[in-house]
Amino acid sequence: MLYRIEDKGKEYGSYIKSGKLRWFVRETGSPESRRGTVVFLHGAPTQSYSYRVVMSQMSDAGFHCFAPDWIGFGFSDKPQPGYGFDYTEKEFHEALDKLLDVLEVKSPFFLVVQGFVVGSYGLTWALKNPSKISKLAILNTPLTVSSPVPGLFQQLRIPLFGEFTSQNAVIAERFIEAGSPYVLKLEKADVYRLPYLASSGPGFALLEAARKINFRDISSQIADGFASGRWDKPVLVAWGLADKYLPQTIAEEFRKQNLSSVELKLIEGAGHMPQEDWPEKVVDALRMFF
Repeated sequence: MLYRIEDKGKEYGSYIKSGKLRWFVRETGSPESRRGTVVFLHGAPTQSYSYRVVMSQMSDAGFHCFAPDWIGFGFSDKPQPGYGFDYTEKEFHEALDKLLDVLEVKSPFFLVVQGFVVGSYGLTWALKNPSKISKLAILNTPLTVSSPVPGLFQQLRIPLFGEFTSQNAVIAERFIEAGSPYVLKLEKADVYRLPYLASSGPGFALLEAARKINFRDISSQIADGFASGRWDKPVLVAWGLADKYLPQTIAEEFRKQNLSSVELKLIEGAGHMPQEDWPEKVVDALRMFF
């Protein structure tokens, strides 16, 4: 199977060297795009492939788009923990800062964030860098301390069982399908599976990230950070209503805490990854908001 699919899923992408790390970054549009730059950040255990349709349509609408695979995920480097990258929030933030400099992303830009762990780190990065962002769009992401932690991440934290779980080649596609009302088509599942088939690196990177994160602390940072009054940029929460991990009440609770800055858009028929389930609806929401 590997020889058939190893070149799949790299639409709009290229490898970018940033310091000692090599990122896989998708790009559509151009720096001259009239409506500005959008950076898309994915969550665990997936990759930037999920944004491929949204990026294509957003560039057609006049935006310059970037979507990196976080370090440890997708087609980006997966350093062994303890050898230059330990998969902490601080290191993910620092690596993202350096990448944005290499890509020459000019501030302020539009930011889109979705998902668990590295998705949450995208939001804590935003809270530390508000001057770099003009508008923020959040797709299904933990936003409150009441946000549930999916079973996958709980399993990864169990000694030995976590190591075993992390090496399941279908871990990403099963996670996506469990959070969605749909089953992935085979050609899509192949792409999400490929990094985990190619080496043990993605599994151990996911394992390390899942064990390093304090879910309650990060959710608290996010809830308090946006409710503190320090955040003054417009926020769109575009929420897939069929998310089996994060219920609609999470988005509604977050909006109640931030009535002055948050617009809530509910996306019917979409699950945990609206950009994969209903990209056209996500594009409509983003175009109107940006």
